[in-house]
Amino acid sequence: MSELHRFVFDGLPVRGSIVRLTDAWQEVLARRRGNSQTGDWPPPVAELLGEMAAAGVLMQSNIKFNGALILQIFGDGPVKVAVAEVQHDLSLRVTAKVMGDVAVDATLADMVNAGNRGRCAITLDPRDKFPGQQPYQGVVPLHGDQHEKLGRLSQVLEHYMLQSEQLDTTLVLAADGKVAAGLLIQRLPIEGEGNLAGSLVSRANEDEIGRNEDYNRIATLAASLTREELLELDIETVLRRLFWEEKLLRFPPQVPSFACTCSRERVANMIRGLGRAEADSIVEEQGQIEVGCDFCGRQYRFDAVDARQLFTDPGDQPPGTGTLQ
Repeated sequence: MSELHRFVFDGLPVRGSIVRLTDAWQEVLARRRGNSQTGDWPPPVAELLGEMAAAGVLMQSNIKFNGALILQIFGDGPVKVAVAEVQHDLSLRVTAKVMGDVAVDATLADMVNAGNRGRCAITLDPRDKFPGQQPYQGVVPLHGDQHEKLGRLSQVLEHYMLQSEQLDTTLVLAADGKVAAGLLIQRLPIEGEGNLAGSLVSRANEDEIGRNEDYNRIATLAASLTREELLELDIETVLRRLFWEEKLLRFPPQVPSFACTCSRERVANMIRGLGRAEADSIVEEQGQIEVGCDFCGRQYRFDAVDARQLFTDPGDQPPGTGTLQ
């Protein structure tokens, strides 16, 4: 079963969380594999999406945001965009748009940052928006301060959290065909509000050198975790091996899961957005309108009668005509 554990270090300005996606991640891969129109992602793309799913769950669990956290990587390589979306209840979905060959040993830079134009965006989309409220979004390039390419997703997100949120963060991420996992260590915010985590670190007021030393010590321990250990060991073993000398205060575990928010009604609204002339043209050419969800693979089909009803006022429909379910 997939699980996420959050914790703080007793008496220290450091928090952490660790996630292990098993059944949730396997369902994502199985749905992709079972879709005859798309097939499996290339292994490096699947690994990237697994790491993004784990990272999205870790970040969503820290901010306790009532809405969707959407992590996106936009690229100029064969992977044009990769997306991980995590809801407030830790339900997740991922997808990628691949337009070119991806080598079996492709790196993050190879896939999405070939010309140094890749970007990482994190969007917070509120579940219940106030009138006029817009989603919050932060964007950073896929390179560091000296324009060096960031070779791993964990480095990209650490850079994002430091540059956009002023939060010192250490991330370890890994994924394969069975497990997607991650460990996040973060220095606790001190004061203020307004960033992704709901707080803004005030570096100018940090006169306690020990706060830095505490974080640096724990971050060094976390960074020693290997990819193999993260994928193969259970959560309790990882925490015991890394932090056996520290006192952890644990929160109740949570259970991430796969879930897709697509629906026939949403697809119907999308078709309405095309306009009647375009919809009629597709039906005339193909006999129906067929739309597949990029996230879960579900296929939605609208025949000529279904398509006509989308543009018919309910009061104008003949008796016995049903509505979309």
